[in-house]
Amino acid sequence: MENLIKFVQDEFVPKNELPAFAAGDTITVYYEIKEGEKSRTQFFRGVVLQRRGSGTSETFTIRKMSGTIGVERIFPVNLPAIQKIEINKRGKVRRARIFYFRELTGKKARIKEKRG
Repeated sequence: MENLIKFVQDEFVPKNELPAFAAGDTITVYYEIKEGEKSRTQFFRGVVLQRRGSGTSETFTIRKMSGTIGVERIFPVNLPAIQKIEINKRGKVRRARIFYFRELTGKKARIKEKRG
């Protein structure tokens, strides 16, 4: 049964070609929003908190500050509405899930940039 589910996901779910990114990176996700007949492109720029799952069910969480309020958004990797992902900064963090980042404010909420 498990093999059958994996086969169907591999065959029929379209895969997005995305750049390699990890927790701590600052990225911009451009995605399409359909409102009735019209569609427009919107972007969400923030720090990647985590990538979880594998294969077609993989997701990633992005956090940004909108004024003084933190906003998080979870995107499936294979979401057809995602048009492109730009990597703005590569962050240097020591773990795969940086939930401690939620409590940090001000200068403490900066992530060191990777060199090289």
